[in-house]
Amino acid sequence: MRLSQGHLNLLELCPRKFQHTYLEQLGSPNSPDQQERLAAGSRFHSLMQQWEMGLPIEPFLQEDPQLRQWFHAFIAAAPQILQIHDPMFRESEHLRMLEFQGHMLTVVYDLLILTEQEAQILDWKTYPKPLRSDRLSQSWQSRLYPFVLAETSDFALEQISMTYWFFQAKGETESPQSLKLSYSAKQHEETRQGLIRSLNQFSQWLDRYETQGEFFPQIPETAEECSDCSFAIRCQRSSQALELPESFLSFAEIQEVPL
Repeated sequence: MRLSQGHLNLLELCPRKFQHTYLEQLGSPNSPDQQERLAAGSRFHSLMQQWEMGLPIEPFLQEDPQLRQWFHAFIAAAPQILQIHDPMFRESEHLRMLEFQGHMLTVVYDLLILTEQEAQILDWKTYPKPLRSDRLSQSWQSRLYPFVLAETSDFALEQISMTYWFFQAKGETESPQSLKLSYSAKQHEETRQGLIRSLNQFSQWLDRYETQGEFFPQIPETAEECSDCSFAIRCQRSSQALELPESFLSFAEIQEVPL
């Protein structure tokens, strides 16, 4: 199965939600605000790819003030962001895959810059820099992206780095902020062991799901993630589920049986 950092993050957050979202392909509706943020982020990434390819971007900037603000923030910080001249390789939206533990790990780098001395992974974020940077550094994106690059290239681990750029400023004059994560042999081995544990467990859950119809585990009912989860009723983790007629609950259960 092809797995991205998003798959791994959700699998770690709630295996049952992973089942509903990716195996049963059930929609997980977002709020209007969430939908707008996701759409805006997608537009910005598309804009950056267009710009990197040398394609016209002015029509997009004229139509979308938010995009224009983010892009101008990028241009202002570009000398710092793109301080590598004449790289051996530079590509936007660069796709890499690695077969590992019977699964295909998939990553897409917003921008990958390679020179003889170093390999830089750059990632664009359209939200403010988080106060707890340690949470971001422990996310599967921060762990998986350099791991896959290390496993699919000849760069020494210490030559690899990943830098997040946050373009959502609090004020018009505020500069973008960044967070650079270096890489090491210790991090690489920790990620390898973490992947082995997670993928072995996932493979066991997947096998039981496909052969025996056994559902993926649920997180504790007291977990705060359940309170605003769109699958709370389906998982009978909501007071509304208790009010549904027995016939409706039976129908919902039938829908969960894998075909």
